[in-house]
Amino acid sequence: MTTTTVFVSTRVARPAAEVYAFVADPRTLPRWAHGLGEEVEHVDGAWFVSTPAGRARVTFAPRNDLGVLDHVVDTPTGERVHVPLRVVPDGEDACEVVLMLRTDGMTPDEVARDAGLMQADLDRLRDLVEGGEPA
Repeated sequence: MTTTTVFVSTRVARPAAEVYAFVADPRTLPRWAHGLGEEVEHVDGAWFVSTPAGRARVTFAPRNDLGVLDHVVDTPTGERVHVPLRVVPDGEDACEVVLMLRTDGMTPDEVARDAGLMQADLDRLRDLVEGGEPA
């Protein structure tokens, strides 16, 4: 097994600032990031999602003008998962949303599975935002 990074992305026909605002709102997670659970709650300044394995905490990078939406997921088992996520402008009316999958210790089948799930999430995000879904 080797360590690499796999980039998963989708082009969104909406301005980067609009896509960033949608993704930066943790309340939208269940609508597009199915791997992060179905319910979101804000408790004492922290965001939590309900997953099949239990409650996980999600912490996004501070809001910024660079399109950085990195976040950390503290899983119910105590694992800390860093998720690099970017919204990159592509002209005034479009952008690319890029997730990075770190493959440390993963088999090729696991990489393919996780990349496929991430691609489905990004495609769902694209469809929601292009369809005019409000945050």
